[in-house]
Amino acid sequence: MALDTQAIVDQLKDATILELNDLVKAIEDEFGVTAAAPVAAAGAAAGAAEEAKDSFNVELTEVGQEKVKVIKEVRAITGLGLKDAKGLVDGAPANVKEDVAADEANKIKEQLEAVGATVTLK
Repeated sequence: MALDTQAIVDQLKDATILELNDLVKAIEDEFGVTAAAPVAAAGAAAGAAEEAKDSFNVELTEVGQEKVKVIKEVRAITGLGLKDAKGLVDGAPANVKEDVAADEANKIKEQLEAVGATVTLK
């Protein structure tokens, strides 16, 4: 027996909130399921993951057109010498800084993007 999905959807469009609520309760009782529990658990898990993320790695993804400016910014941010900063930029994608606070990571990202680089926070 095939379900006429469109007919069911059409009936649901015309239903009131109370009728839909009764339908959900009847389905939960009949099949022993709960509609809200998986959604709440998934939302709680996602919220916990976001709260746990308090440090980031700042990755230089692409250098862009202004390589010299990017090297200068990397030197200023990291304190590396010219050779080491150039090596880091040439090796992109590469981490500029690791395990930095969210505010500092966003600041570094803004600095590098201002000179044309592409940056990813991980």
